Amino acid sequence: MRAAVIGAGWAGCSAAVELARAGCKVTLFEAARTLGGRARAVDVQGRQLDNGQHILLGAYKESLRLMRAVGIDLRAAMLYLPLQMRYPRESGGMDFVAPRLPAPLHLALALLRADGLAFADKMALARFSSTARWMDWRLHTDCSVSELLERYDQTERLIELMWRPLCLAALNTAPERASAQVFLAVLRDSLGANRASSDMLLPRVDLSALFPVAAASYVERAGGAVRLGAKVGTLAFDNGGWLLGEGERFDAVVIATAPPAAATLLEQAGAPELAASLQHFEYEPITTCYLQYAAATRLDLPFYALRDNAASGHWGQFVFDRGQLDPAQAGLFSVVISASGAASELGREALGQAVASQLAAVLGRPELAHPEWVQVISEKRATFACTPGLARPANTTGLASLALAGDYTASDYPATIESAVRSGVAAARVVL
Repeated sequence: MRAAVIGAGWAGCSAAVELARAGCKVTLFEAARTLGGRARAVDVQGRQLDNGQHILLGAYKESLRLMRAVGIDLRAAMLYLPLQMRYPRESGGMDFVAPRLPAPLHLALALLRADGLAFADKMALARFSSTARWMDWRLHTDCSVSELLERYDQTERLIELMWRPLCLAALNTAPERASAQVFLAVLRDSLGANRASSDMLLPRVDLSALFPVAAASYVERAGGAVRLGAKVGTLAFDNGGWLLGEGERFDAVVIATAPPAAATLLEQAGAPELAASLQHFEYEPITTCYLQYAAATRLDLPFYALRDNAASGHWGQFVFDRGQLDPAQAGLFSVVISASGAASELGREALGQAVASQLAAVLGRPELAHPEWVQVISEKRATFACTPGLARPANTTGLASLALAGDYTASDYPATIESAVRSGVAAARVVL
């Protein structure tokens, strides 16, 4: 079977690999010159940076399976850390680290040992976890994360230091408008699963090299083709097959583009109602601020959580020491700002300086206020806004041998690498 995959983000690359593994002759089309979509490497003044800093979880089973399938050495490509939420000591945050013990003992001991949490905070966390397990991590009616936390009497400090940053990192949506059901699904597959599932995986290589480049090579080795800078503008059904662009024919097609481009292709293919359903998504940006210091500059840990406070000019939510992940990036820090719409209004230069000042203040290191250079990268449509009860389309389109893939398709996960990969695999199985 000749199969076309339109879009070489993580969903498209996953679909292409799954189709190639099944014996299809696959052609992977990508309008850009770089593989990876919204989780990719970018070249900035001769430096290879990611368009956003990511953390994967041990619960990302499909992502890890496909990485292994295309030849990625997981232990070499990523730093495995136990579940943790650790703030700089000077910031007045907390220190929560899960030991490498069987579940749920690892969480119980982490809670018992946690510094910076009062007894009431620890009891609130234990109560929430036990209640969520009893509910099987499901709600009868979806609501906002804030409503859920209020319902189960979570303390203000625990919300500030644990739940809010986890919600922003996982759903890229503020707790006041984020889906509690999706948040619970993420917690179920991390906090509620075995210990290895809760591990935090930090990429040592750039995001394109972490999977998309190897996926493309796998497709080519299987007799397929990868076309970069190749935008597919038209799609039409003809005599049992699909015609792309200037009339190239395929037996099956997976559309793995962002919703606006997918809607255009679906309209042409004869699925106007499905195309219209892709227009209702709202989007949230993610901003990553890179700061280069002298090569000897290091953090005590590979990454820290940060207390963001817009009123104080503190926008960063996590800081990563890239040099501890890749020695070639010694002295390079990356600071992540999820749901970064308000922060982006400052402008890149002002935001970069604000983040540098924040690091200097919370780490107690004045020299960090003066980096050698700063690069701010904003992905304006990084994810859809993951709001309660959001309708998301299925991978099926109602048309023969045509499927839809993307992190926005129906799933109990938010817009993450894992949801993109799962969607790509599901779309490939639809057309197979």
